[in-house]
Amino acid sequence: MTLGQKIAWDDTILPFQLDNADIRGRVARLDGVLDGILKQHDYPAPVEALVAEMALLTALIGQTIKLRWKLSLQVQSKGPVRMIATDYFAPEVEGEPARIRAYASFDRDRITDSTPYSHIGEGYFAVLIDQGKGSEPYQGITALAEGGLSACAESYFDQSEQLPTRFALSFGKSTETDSAEHWRAGGVMLQHMPQMSPYHVQDDTGENGVSGMADIVDEDDEENWDRVNMLLDTVDDLELIGPSVAPTDLLVRLFHEEMPRVFDLQAVRFGCTCSEERVRNSLSIYSAKDIARMTTDEGIVTADCQFCGAHYRLDPKTLGFESEQAPGDDA
Repeated sequence: MTLGQKIAWDDTILPFQLDNADIRGRVARLDGVLDGILKQHDYPAPVEALVAEMALLTALIGQTIKLRWKLSLQVQSKGPVRMIATDYFAPEVEGEPARIRAYASFDRDRITDSTPYSHIGEGYFAVLIDQGKGSEPYQGITALAEGGLSACAESYFDQSEQLPTRFALSFGKSTETDSAEHWRAGGVMLQHMPQMSPYHVQDDTGENGVSGMADIVDEDDEENWDRVNMLLDTVDDLELIGPSVAPTDLLVRLFHEEMPRVFDLQAVRFGCTCSEERVRNSLSIYSAKDIARMTTDEGIVTADCQFCGAHYRLDPKTLGFESEQAPGDDA
C-alpha cells in the first residue's frame, strides 16, 4: 500500500448496493475533514468525540439523498452538551467534493471524564433538508435514543421514514508511525430498499429526498436484512477506520455473497458557507434601534461564525433595513 492509495481513501464516501439483498449502503472515511472541523475549536475530549461521530453520520446520510443544496443534522439536549449542529452541502458541480461543517455548544463546567454520550441528556435528534430556492424545507424530529448518536439516527429512519437502517461507526485519534496524532473516522451505513420504495434505484428519490411512504418488508426481505446485519456485526474498528483496508476490500470481505456493486466515489471536504454578505442579509430585518443595541463601544457590530471561526466587523450605518449608507460607501 502506498501513501497515495491511503490519501485516495481518506475523506471519501463510497456508495454501494447489495444486489442479492435489495440493500444499499455507504462506506465513509474521514480524516482531514475532521481536522478541519475540530481545529476551529478547543473542545474537551468527550465533545470532540461527539462532533466526530455526528460529522460521520452526516457524511453517510447526506450522500444517500439526491440533494440540490443542504442536509442538516441537529441534536438538542438538556445535558452538558446542549447542541450539536452539522451541515452537508452537496457538490455544486458534478465531480466536485461535497462539503461538511459542524460545531457543538456545551457547558464546559459540566464536562466530565465519563463516556461522550452520557453528556447528552433528554432532547431530540432532527434531520433538516433544504433543497434551496423554490422548494419547501423538510424537517423530521425524533426523541434521543439510548446507545449513542448512531442509535438516534437509526431510530429516526425507523420511526419517521419507515426505512430499516443500520450504522457501524468507529472514530478516534490516529497515532500512525511518522504522522502527527489526528482524528480519523470510518463507518458503514446499510438501508433496506424494497422494490416498491422510491429509493430502490440509487438516483430515484422523492422531491425532498426522504420518503414518507410506509416501508413494507416481507419475510424474504426480513431474512435478507437479518443476514446482512449479522455480516456487518463481524466488522472491527481497524477495518472501519483504515488506513490498511480499502473500502472495496471491506465490502468484499463482509458481503461477497451478497454481490456488492459500487458506484462513483464521492470526495468530501471541510467547508463553510459563511460570508459578510450572509451576515448582512441576516441583519437586514433589524431596525436602526436594534442595530444600535448590537453596536459595541468601539462603534462596530461584530459577528462570529460558530462553524469556522470567521470574525466579521461591520459598520452599523450600513446595516438593517434603515441603513444610512450602502457597504463601501464613504460618503
